[in-house]
Amino acid sequence: MSAASEMGVLKNEIFPFLSPTVSKMFLRVDGKKLGKIEEIRMRCTQPLIIRDADHEYGLDPKTGITADINRSYCVTQEDLMRTIAAISDNSLYAFEEDIRKGFITISGGHRVGLAGQVVMQDMNIKAIKEFSSVCIRIAREIKNCAGEIMNTVYSPSNKVKNTLLVSPPRCGKTTLLRDIARLLSSGSSQHKAQNVVIVDERSELAGCYLGIPQLDVGPRTDVLDSCAKAAGMIIAVRAMSPEVIITDELGRKEDVDAVQECINAGVSIISSIHAGTIEELQNRPIMRDLISSRAFKNIIILSRSRGPGSIDKIVRWD
Repeated sequence: MSAASEMGVLKNEIFPFLSPTVSKMFLRVDGKKLGKIEEIRMRCTQPLIIRDADHEYGLDPKTGITADINRSYCVTQEDLMRTIAAISDNSLYAFEEDIRKGFITISGGHRVGLAGQVVMQDMNIKAIKEFSSVCIRIAREIKNCAGEIMNTVYSPSNKVKNTLLVSPPRCGKTTLLRDIARLLSSGSSQHKAQNVVIVDERSELAGCYLGIPQLDVGPRTDVLDSCAKAAGMIIAVRAMSPEVIITDELGRKEDVDAVQECINAGVSIISSIHAGTIEELQNRPIMRDLISSRAFKNIIILSRSRGPGSIDKIVRWD
């Protein structure tokens, strides 16, 4: 995406939700200097921090972008309140369910994380109030970033292989999964198009806003938004006739059990998990049996060695 396009996304989809003071400061900055923003972090009485793929920097009210975080604009409580009012359309009550999960998804598929005083009830989060910080994560598609691995994902007979993406956080798993979904759903002259279901527990893969995907996940893709992975996988098999189910970040025993049920039903699974190596993965009790049984025919190890989404290693178990 060009610098002009990047600035267009920020200007049209992000800056209008910021408090007027912060928005005006951003609008005065040369778009080329902003680069590819990944996060904008606003913490009450603390410096505003901007993060891209490799660096963090601040926003000096007088000089603009600064590498010295201590010179960055200090976020006020009013900034937070005005920002939260904008992202919730002045109705926190309407977003009560989203807030309980810790974030609100805004138009464009961008996710706004919230922190503050958490109210618990019966070991469950009942509400978050007295907000103290906001983290705006910019949703960004990188189309065809999965192109080089599609011959690995497909078998010679055009069956999709069960595939697991493995990496530490912020290494491009979600971006790669999204593009795999789009390419599977679209098909090509080489590869048969697939009916895909995305189980999007955290609204990151498809970036749904009011139930509608804001990001391109392909023409044959159905999305179960804000749905628990295990429950969503079972619903998909029973109701949506998928050939492939895609979900992000396996982590609970019920997720692994649901994966096995889908595989037993003849549905291909593509998913991801946080880990640095296969050995680290095998040390996790809930994953040990799934890995040792070689249910996943591809295990793709990602890193940031050459930027987010770098493919370090592919283990094939055919």
